[in-house]
Amino acid sequence: MLITVSGPAGSGKTTFAEALADALGYEYVSGGDIFRSLADERGHSLVEFNKLAEEDDQVDRDLDRRLREIASERDDVVLESRLAGWMAGDHADLKFWLDAPFEVRIDRVADREDKSVDTARRETSERAESEAKRYLEYYNIDIEDRSIYDLVINTSRWSPATEVEIALSAVESYDPADDEGKTPVTAVEYDF
Repeated sequence: MLITVSGPAGSGKTTFAEALADALGYEYVSGGDIFRSLADERGHSLVEFNKLAEEDDQVDRDLDRRLREIASERDDVVLESRLAGWMAGDHADLKFWLDAPFEVRIDRVADREDKSVDTARRETSERAESEAKRYLEYYNIDIEDRSIYDLVINTSRWSPATEVEIALSAVESYDPADDEGKTPVTAVEYDF
């Protein structure tokens, strides 16, 4: 199977996706890791690199092309990124969206990145606005549209281990013969 995990900063995507991949014995691929390594290679913070991506669409397009290629060529993968569900499109067997209330996510980001809550709030808001604008402009994707996801999990309600148990239950009980049809990914302009 190909499983995607998406969600905003601080939603717990990485922790969840790594644990899910481990539990299933699948490969874990992180779009965030790819994006961060590109930012580091070019000597930019994530906020700076997002701003650069606003001016140079090739930054996003290269990353998204790689995500789409992985989705179309490989199985037994948990693919994690903000756009994983959209980039994988109909190649994905199951798509998960993780979320949590904004202030919970901000506290997590501040703690993870060892910065003040105010700085985390400002940077996370700027990053989200920048990304939403680019996704709509480049691919006609409204990142707030959850209709393509099979399961949405509020990660502030359960422990990471319980979240994975919920997902494993969905994965293990999934039977393609009983699938009456996933929501198709339409109107996306995959113009790389």
